[in-house]
Amino acid sequence: MACRGEQSNSMRITDVEAIYVRMPLVKEQCDSGQDALVIRVRTDEGVTGIGEVDSAPLAVQGIINGHYSHTLCCGLRQLLIGEDPFETEYLWHKMFRNNIYAGHSGVLIHAISGVDIALWDIKGKALKMPVWKLLGGGFHSKLRCYASVLFAETPDKTYDEASRLRDKGFTAAKFGWGPMGKDAKNDVALVAKARAGLGDDLDLMVDAGLVWDTKTAIQRAEAFRQYNPFWLEEPLSPHNYEGYNQLSKSTPIRIAAGEEEDSLENYRRLIIEGQCDVIQVDLTRCGGFTGAMKIAALAADHHRPVANHGFTTYINVAAALHWLNSIPNALIVEFVAQNGTELRDILTHQAFAAEDGYLAIPQEPGLGVDLNEDTVAELSLGSPRISSLANA
Repeated sequence: MACRGEQSNSMRITDVEAIYVRMPLVKEQCDSGQDALVIRVRTDEGVTGIGEVDSAPLAVQGIINGHYSHTLCCGLRQLLIGEDPFETEYLWHKMFRNNIYAGHSGVLIHAISGVDIALWDIKGKALKMPVWKLLGGGFHSKLRCYASVLFAETPDKTYDEASRLRDKGFTAAKFGWGPMGKDAKNDVALVAKARAGLGDDLDLMVDAGLVWDTKTAIQRAEAFRQYNPFWLEEPLSPHNYEGYNQLSKSTPIRIAAGEEEDSLENYRRLIIEGQCDVIQVDLTRCGGFTGAMKIAALAADHHRPVANHGFTTYINVAAALHWLNSIPNALIVEFVAQNGTELRDILTHQAFAAEDGYLAIPQEPGLGVDLNEDTVAELSLGSPRISSLANA
């Protein structure tokens, strides 16, 4: 058996870039699609992969670009140059083990996520196969999606937004954050108007946005029951597993959570201790494809369906579709329908569009999306346009 030193004919990584792109105007609202941290991995054979990270972008950029400090702390770029991009499991553990001082979760796992997605993109492009096929998938030709938007500032405007989504042909929609949590009367009115705008036949998801304590969440779930929510998402603070356990046992409404998690151990706690019903996974935060496959297997072992989280760009959407097509317990796809954020529409040459409430599974090699280099040049940190805004 050949040792690692004898593997001289493999493709090799030549560079890892963390590129921060940002819209000229960023609103103060919970919309993570207004900027993006794109990861680009280059190889000596001219095959380039891309990934994405939804996190604190400059913190992740530092983890990737950082210099060697000691054996337990080294920038990911330095660790990866010269390595074989096909060895995704080995490289995942190399990045994690050689940065154990940076923490066992958080921005380190987020950084690894973007790199891992880019490595799988390289493998797919090199082998001329979509990532889902490399992962052993093929469960679907298309997946049902839900339109994901923020609650409007008033219940009446939320009704208008729900009507818009219904008219676009979606079969499910999620409303979240915004004014939710101000008071009980307004909370119930927002959900009531969302349901009225969607009608009785569409599925309604409610994303509370981490706003309540356990007792209040139990009260709101009971108040929302008459509007038949498909699920109630993240009503509690992250890691309040005891609270999630109490809430899940108190209501017939599905409780969904997981976008705040990243490590396999925390997902285990969310499932076993928290007893959450729908496990939400963001591939740009949980360790990429390598991490997400393990989380999906854990959820399946405990008979839980999974859904993606993604409010950023089409890189995230593509990764989610490949992953969900590779597992038996996929439930539904989050698909951003928020008006007023254009970055996702100009960052990649390809875009996704829902047809009758479904998204087609990509069939192109790798992720099936490519960067629009003109957008990257115009909106990346350091470009004249963004630098002038930062100095204003």
